[in-house]
Amino acid sequence: MKHLVGKNMTKKIEFMGDEVEIRMLSVAQVYKLQELVKRTSKSKSEEDGLKSLFDVVRLAVVDADTLTDDDMKTFPIAELNKLSEQILEVSGLGSKAGN
Repeated sequence: MKHLVGKNMTKKIEFMGDEVEIRMLSVAQVYKLQELVKRTSKSKSEEDGLKSLFDVVRLAVVDADTLTDDDMKTFPIAELNKLSEQILEVSGLGSKAGN
């Protein structure tokens, strides 16, 4: 099992009528994500909520780490929310994770 340490698993999903590749988040990445969410949930600001959403996308979508906040703001919010839900689901954190 040691040979699997650090291995990334990915899945291709639809986003805005195209295909993107998302990483299944590791335990360490889930902890990082939880810290980001904790930090932004204290603020209650809509802008911080968007930044949290952008952070989830940057963390999980292959090649999204170079997207700026302005780049992210060009995407429809409904599509970003759907993408975020799929990221969490694939990583075992979403509402369908137990199914």
